[in-house]
Amino acid sequence: MSEEDDRPDDWRTAASESRAAFAHFGRAISLGGRALGRRIGHGARSLGQATRAGLRSAGGGLRVGLPAAGRAGGAVVRGAGRAARALPRNTLRLTGLVIAGGIAGVFVATALWLGAILWQLPPTDEIMADAETILSLEDSTGAPLMTRGAVPSDYAPLDTIPAHVIDAVLAIEDRRFYEHEGVDWRAVSRAAWENLTAGGIRQGGSTITQQLAKILYLTPDRTLTRKMQEALLARRLEGELGKDGVLERYLNVVYLGSGARGLPAAASVYFDRDVADLTVAQAAALAATIQSPSSVNPSADLPATQQRARLVIDLMEAQGRLEPGAADAARADLVTLATDRPVARYGSWFADWVVSEAEAIADDFDGVVTLRTSLDPALQRHAEEVIARHLPPGGPEAALVALRGDGTVAAMVGGRDYGASEFNRATAALRSPGSTFKTIVFLAALAEGYGPDTMVPDRPIEIDGYAPENFDGRYLGDITLREAFIESRNAAAVALGQQLGPERIVEAARALGIEAELSPTPAIALGADGVPLIDMVEAYAAIAANRAPITARGISGFVSTETGEFHPFRWPRPQAEGYAATLLAQRQPMLDLLQGVVTDGTGHEAAPGRPAAGKTGTGQDYRDALFIGFDEHLVVGVWVGYDDNRPMDDVTGGSLPAAIWRDFMLGLSPEGRDRVMAAPADDVAAATVAAPEPEPESAEDVEAALSAILAEASDDGPAPVDDTRALLELILDQLEIGPSSGPACNVDACRRFYRSFRESDCTFQPYGGGPRRLCER
Repeated sequence: MSEEDDRPDDWRTAASESRAAFAHFGRAISLGGRALGRRIGHGARSLGQATRAGLRSAGGGLRVGLPAAGRAGGAVVRGAGRAARALPRNTLRLTGLVIAGGIAGVFVATALWLGAILWQLPPTDEIMADAETILSLEDSTGAPLMTRGAVPSDYAPLDTIPAHVIDAVLAIEDRRFYEHEGVDWRAVSRAAWENLTAGGIRQGGSTITQQLAKILYLTPDRTLTRKMQEALLARRLEGELGKDGVLERYLNVVYLGSGARGLPAAASVYFDRDVADLTVAQAAALAATIQSPSSVNPSADLPATQQRARLVIDLMEAQGRLEPGAADAARADLVTLATDRPVARYGSWFADWVVSEAEAIADDFDGVVTLRTSLDPALQRHAEEVIARHLPPGGPEAALVALRGDGTVAAMVGGRDYGASEFNRATAALRSPGSTFKTIVFLAALAEGYGPDTMVPDRPIEIDGYAPENFDGRYLGDITLREAFIESRNAAAVALGQQLGPERIVEAARALGIEAELSPTPAIALGADGVPLIDMVEAYAAIAANRAPITARGISGFVSTETGEFHPFRWPRPQAEGYAATLLAQRQPMLDLLQGVVTDGTGHEAAPGRPAAGKTGTGQDYRDALFIGFDEHLVVGVWVGYDDNRPMDDVTGGSLPAAIWRDFMLGLSPEGRDRVMAAPADDVAAATVAAPEPEPESAEDVEAALSAILAEASDDGPAPVDDTRALLELILDQLEIGPSSGPACNVDACRRFYRSFRESDCTFQPYGGGPRRLCER
């Protein structure tokens, strides 16, 4: 620590003194403005006198030239000359006053603006950033997936950081750090000139002190006021902390990517070593990361990091911070530079999606929270490889979601290249599901008493100007429900939807967990409304697992920071109720229809060589193409299309999406995987009823079991019943499940506000995911 850190002066006193100093500065500016105004006024008067002199000369010349006979006329002209001389005198005096007043006003306004900026500066009585929750995510094997928040590390005093590490940072970030007073006006001028000549922002002029001010106190806004605050706060920081104090804090808080905040954390994350043990090449690599920490760091882009690290070494040598021989050795070390910690390079779309669920769980904790996700790294890599293999260069985008029977996500791909686009098309894109939505329509028909052999009309149909056509342009007349489904006849599906009523189809979709906006129009039978792919996969998972609604989840449990032991979460397993139960009572004939699509219908290209079920879907004018299906282990949905919604070249759900789905399923290794359905491996259609769920335990049963557990953990025998009940209610409260003695559920209000409302436990499912929440309306 520097000696300046031990001074007893109060920060707020220093802030008041700074405000007073700047107030004097403002008054000086105002006085200077008035003085300048007086100079301008004096200049204006001199100009007026010169003008009047010129006019007098002109008037004299005019009188000499008048004829004797025109003396009367000359008198008139002389009177006009006196009026003309009076007009400039008044006008110039007024002009001078206006200019002087305007300039003085500008200076006064500037002084007031500076005063307001000073008043808005944050207090600096606490110079370190607030502690934050550090969220660490693992994949299903325990390998690191993502870190949100700073990686924990010890604070490193300046005298423990090697000189070559400090020099690397100073060389690239602020070479005149020990010469300026917080703001390097020379660097600002140089950057301004470079940017002006380059026609854009190519160079910055912020010092390390300004960067520290921004990190600790200010927002990233790029406004003149913010920049002025940054400059003033930088001056204050240097006055309070001194150069060494500023540098020490900066090196401990600057963000260096991959969750590493500060050089000690970055040394651990990237090179698995203490900051005191960094080589020159490693120090240059970390300094190279400061400018673009998310994209240029040893884990995200090693070649780009090596290239910029060479620049750091060149600058260190040019500035005399590194001997030529040491610089050559460091450049040679850069060639073999590598990280010593495994950093996930897969599943980025999944990590982005699951982090909101993870943060909701981690919000109640301080420090490090390690959560294990459901992402299977082998399946994820396989999914990304399959999509990359099938998509032509410059062709459409694709998305894939793979769910297990309990709703946990095993793999998720949101596009062809996360580096090019982080937009998650699997969860955020509202695209037409096409004929994959027919599964909901036909399941609703089965629940209304229709059977696979019921005849439905496949004829031209028009409803208020809406006239859907079959894909092949042919109409088969009266056909069976089964044939209409496996051959995906549009006219028959719309006719069936009209018989059921569009409102009934919306109700069926809601019962299966779809919460996207749906319009009860004839086009709903063909999936005209935009629905996220993950929602459609959840609906198919409900049919496969015989439970509804199924909500996709990404968190499996937490890892103890003390023991490293994994503790799985036991998420509630929903049981179909109400209309959902009515729908799933027809699960068996629906499975027959879905399997028929793969064996005999439009989805034959998806057949993986073992029992499978699914449905194709193609949007209007080939703008969207899907295949959603399942075997006994996974429910998988694939979407293909362009982001700008332009048509594809004859891509249907039964072509490219089906091929992607098939190749993904063929790459699975079923051994050891949980089944989606309690079904024989050789016959998907035989899965008539899933294994029965155990009856819910009563509150008394739970209390007794909990008491027994507490008794085992205690040497004092069974716990008192009151204590057991209190602990039970605490656990129920943490799970957001109200005990039976709680207030009555307002069923009517909850139904109106939440489409996913479930009366049995008075909960609803947030659209963004996460645990179900108690409806308190």
